[in-house]
Amino acid sequence: MRRSRVVVVAAAALLACSAAACGSSEKTTDKQASGVADNAGALIGVTMPTRSSQRWNGDGQNVKKELEALGYKVDLQYAEDDIPTQVNQVENQITKGVKLLIIASIDGTAMTSQLQSAADAKIPVIAYDRLILKSPNVGYYATFDNFKVGVQQATSLLTGLGLLDAGGAPGAAKGPFNVELFAGSPDDNNATFFYNGAMSVLRPYLDKGVLKVPSGQTGFPAIAILRWQARTAQDRMENLLTSTYRSGLKVDGVLSPYDGLSIGIVSALKSNGYGTTGQPYPVVTGQDAEVVSVKSIVAGEQYSTIFKDYRDLARTSAQMADAVLKGSKPATNNDKDYDNGVKVVPSMLLDTTIVNKGNYEKALIDSGFYTRAQLK
Repeated sequence: MRRSRVVVVAAAALLACSAAACGSSEKTTDKQASGVADNAGALIGVTMPTRSSQRWNGDGQNVKKELEALGYKVDLQYAEDDIPTQVNQVENQITKGVKLLIIASIDGTAMTSQLQSAADAKIPVIAYDRLILKSPNVGYYATFDNFKVGVQQATSLLTGLGLLDAGGAPGAAKGPFNVELFAGSPDDNNATFFYNGAMSVLRPYLDKGVLKVPSGQTGFPAIAILRWQARTAQDRMENLLTSTYRSGLKVDGVLSPYDGLSIGIVSALKSNGYGTTGQPYPVVTGQDAEVVSVKSIVAGEQYSTIFKDYRDLARTSAQMADAVLKGSKPATNNDKDYDNGVKVVPSMLLDTTIVNKGNYEKALIDSGFYTRAQLK
């Protein structure tokens, strides 16, 4: 009986030691218990809106490069501005077992159920440059200071018209000037930030009559261009020229929030006689410093663009992903302004630069973003 008790006690002790991993090298840390240790070399899903935009094509490739440099595998997808395609891509990435999603959404409201599936599978989500709306399952947001972008676009319009000088002081011009306004896609949260930023600068000039909008179209719904389509912007500009400027009135400036739209707007102006002797191009703004628009700026057609260095944005989003997958909190610098309708999403906002004919070499070539040959 005594020997039997010894055996039982020893067996119990062995079981207890095994359950607690008694000093074993197999001891589980908190991070291992949470699955963080399994994320080295993990697969990350990246979805971008379209390959047709130089900007998005560059974004996707740069995000992939930055993530791979950190040791991760990347499933990079482009949806060609088709919402169901992007939704399916995200669903497929979840099925593949990605450990994190980086999404530049086409429609910020279109994938609520997919993001819930991601949350159920404990897959974190980072919104890339476009805020994902109406979902609690967005962890972080990497973008530029989009309100400031709108301020810069409006400021460059005023500078081009001579109402401000290069330093931002009042210029020699007095006006009134005829301008037309364009805004981005209504399903892109950034578009309202650009618009609100621009109008914060332009409103006083409109109220005083220094700027006039002969078409009367100043509200966001009237001037928004769905999916940021150049052809739609070109058609709208042509319609404005036909309906509002037929009597000989001239356009002095056009607020355009994106280079793709700007090229369409310039095409419409060109086909209506602008750019000829005695009828110069209006001051046309833009955004993203796309090659075609930079060449247009150098040629004296488009006036300006906003340079957003997406190399920095790609690096920032990759660093965010790396921090999340290692169980850390990513760096952010704005935790109050980007409310997606369900929650305020912690965000990292990057800076931007106004580019025109006078500084494009310093901003774009000296920084290594483009070579001189690319802009010939």
